[in-house]
Amino acid sequence: MRKDKKFTFAISLSVLNHLGRNLYRSFTTVLGEAISNSWDANAKNVWIYIDREENTFLIKDDGDGMDSDDFQNKFLKIGYSKRKKGQTASSEGRPYIGRKGIGKLALLSCAERIVVISKTKKEDYVGGAIDNSDLDDAIEDDLIPSDYPLGNFDLTKIEKHIKGHNNGTIIYFEDIKDGIKNRAEYLRKIIALYFRFSLLDDSFNVFLNDKKVTLDNLKDLAGSTEFLWNINNLKDPYVNDKITKLKKPVKDIAIDGEVKGFIASVEKPRHLKIGTTDEKVSIDLFVNGRLREKDILKYIPTDRLAADYLYGQIHVNGLDDAKDRFTSSREGVVAEDPKFKEFLGQLKSKLSGILEDWDKWRIENRKEGDSESPRLSRKERSSRGLFNAVSDEYSDSTCSKDAKKTDSSDENKYKKRVNEWVYDFGEDAQYNFTSYAECFISENLIRKYIEEKNIELSPEAVKEIEIRKKSEEQ
Repeated sequence: MRKDKKFTFAISLSVLNHLGRNLYRSFTTVLGEAISNSWDANAKNVWIYIDREENTFLIKDDGDGMDSDDFQNKFLKIGYSKRKKGQTASSEGRPYIGRKGIGKLALLSCAERIVVISKTKKEDYVGGAIDNSDLDDAIEDDLIPSDYPLGNFDLTKIEKHIKGHNNGTIIYFEDIKDGIKNRAEYLRKIIALYFRFSLLDDSFNVFLNDKKVTLDNLKDLAGSTEFLWNINNLKDPYVNDKITKLKKPVKDIAIDGEVKGFIASVEKPRHLKIGTTDEKVSIDLFVNGRLREKDILKYIPTDRLAADYLYGQIHVNGLDDAKDRFTSSREGVVAEDPKFKEFLGQLKSKLSGILEDWDKWRIENRKEGDSESPRLSRKERSSRGLFNAVSDEYSDSTCSKDAKKTDSSDENKYKKRVNEWVYDFGEDAQYNFTSYAECFISENLIRKYIEEKNIELSPEAVKEIEIRKKSEEQ
């Protein structure tokens, strides 16, 4: 056996497909991966420019940037992760989002041609162009990475974005594969919802077509929110400053561990839809400011009506530790992970109380509750519903007993007073209306029975009937 011959691994470019080049399912996911990269690079600002007519978009940041060594040995090295050296946070103290070093493959999935350039404060731009048709040919020819150099980049197409750009990375996408179907307004809402990095660093800003993405992009959602449960005293400007029209005071919920968040409910399920798309706001799991699992109620199935009204954000930063709990697509948590299952168990125990709160508060505010809740009998619930329908004619149903009112006019004082009276009737109504209905049915059954059997009335009964007829006429 020859011992002087040394052998080395040679990996085909086809591994890019297996690792995730086609793994990322949506334009929003790709956008999120780019924003996360900017976060990891200590960027203060991220600028996104979308041109639907030209079918292009560009993302630029003012992060640390890369020199030629960084670009070759870190960015282009699939599988490179800063965490391999024991680092868990950037030089600015930001917890790293990246872990496996394959998220950059998402950038290859949505456009036919991608240009990546980057610069540090000390060096000029380095980078290259990736043409997916050429890359497909290279994969078909079973080339290894060293046989596929990146193409040259032409700065003329992005010249205006280079001016004044002292450091950071620019990624330019041409010919988006499925086209850019989402409008800017939709994408601003998505970014405002799913990338809550500002909770960790309020100096981190995202701009879309030069307009800053803020929590004001969620004003419709905030305005339709009725009730809110705060988990472990979350300090969140969306919760504290934007949701101002709650029908009940915020209720505090305690969950063990490094967990913070909120669960809220809207007036109608349609208020959870984002624009005219099928996208719906749900109860989502975040880790270090980034969405990691959308709609976690899929792990806690329930047929309760209230679940269709709920949304929220739960931040479990403790899921990001030495163990990698996230799927290769970075769009979910490994379902069987013990730490994740422990969190789900605690959430499930709290959810039942939230569902009962929702039913109680909805009925108190003269709206439909949850017919699946055993809290009220069928007759009591129906009676309360009838009372709510009738009482709307006597009071302002949009003003709850606990709602805060800044209007101090006499009209509003009287309106609020009437609402308080009507509210106080509610508890009795669910029992009294039942009694009224039972009396009505009983009396009419007796009347029908008398008619059916041709029962002759006594003289006393006939006399009483005459007295009551005269009384009714008067």
